[in-house]
Amino acid sequence: MRMRTIEIGVGAFVLAGILALVFLAVRVSGINLTQSGDSYTLTARFDDVAGLKTRARVAMAGVTIGRVTDILVDVEYGQAVVVMEIERTAGELTLDTGAAILTEGILGARYISLLPGADEDMLADGDEIMDTQGALVLENLIGDLVTRLGAS
Repeated sequence: MRMRTIEIGVGAFVLAGILALVFLAVRVSGINLTQSGDSYTLTARFDDVAGLKTRARVAMAGVTIGRVTDILVDVEYGQAVVVMEIERTAGELTLDTGAAILTEGILGARYISLLPGADEDMLADGDEIMDTQGALVLENLIGDLVTRLGAS
């Protein structure tokens, strides 16, 4: 009888561990199981999107309001075109909204931060955000610093 109790306890512990791993995998992957589906699409052009991935979060004032759905390359202009899905619950964004690619912490994941402007006109489904700032690549900054120090 004691052996049976130990086996059930070990089984429950293993099941709890598997459920915890599944939960963490869903949280890390960026999948949103509670998404209402009421959203609109915006695009933005960036010179550099280093480290940005699809399903990366789109935030405004630190609050997640959407996700990156696609990243394309515009060969004609040599820019990356990022397609974002924004939840309607976040409200409408003004035409002069800015978008910047930021990093969560020092070595964290990349995400897009939106900064609304003061324009009276609003962005509509399919519009493009014109004011953008690309990713700041640490390797490029270090390379520039080494080059400048070596030249002097």
